[in-house]
Amino acid sequence: METLRKNLNCFLFFVFGLILSLNLHAQSDLKIIENAFESSYAMETKAEYANAVATVKAVYNENSYEINLRLGWLTYLSGLFTESTAYYQKAIKIRPYSIEAKFGFAYPASAIGNWDQVLTQYQEILKIDPQNTLANYRMGSIAYGKNDFASAEKYLEKVVNLYPFDYDSNILFAWTNYKLGKLRESQVLFHKVLLIKPKDSSAMEGLGLIK
Repeated sequence: METLRKNLNCFLFFVFGLILSLNLHAQSDLKIIENAFESSYAMETKAEYANAVATVKAVYNENSYEINLRLGWLTYLSGLFTESTAYYQKAIKIRPYSIEAKFGFAYPASAIGNWDQVLTQYQEILKIDPQNTLANYRMGSIAYGKNDFASAEKYLEKVVNLYPFDYDSNILFAWTNYKLGKLRESQVLFHKVLLIKPKDSSAMEGLGLIK
């Protein structure tokens, strides 16, 4: 019985030591990652993007949402757009409901002309947050650029309802209404834009066309 108790004590001591060692190792790893992130921010400020990328890659963990997100941004700034989308995709896979990662993905994807993928990410954002202002505005802008004014109106109307005195959404909503032949509505909107930004050239142009 005494031997059994001694063996149990030895085992518990071993387990405690192992847990303590693992905790200390984990804390050490976290500090290394924190230092890498801190250094990368300083390098980003100096536009030393390649060095910032290398610094974060040195502590890379494919299962880390934060590291993949950070590398997605830094490789985008470095002009490595394909690599950037890959990091953002990994971040999205780790955290499927992350809106920030989906917006991040849109930057490199649009830079290389993958507009279908950009639209997919915005649509995914709106499934999670139907009232997301930025996603609605960008969807409206893309639809306007495609001359799909009916869709543009749907997205932009949400933005204007949420931010009635925002310049960008109001001026685009005004032109959308004009393109749809809703001259009275567009005239009211162009005048509203002039309250937001007096003598705005785009609003003045629109009012000139209506007259």
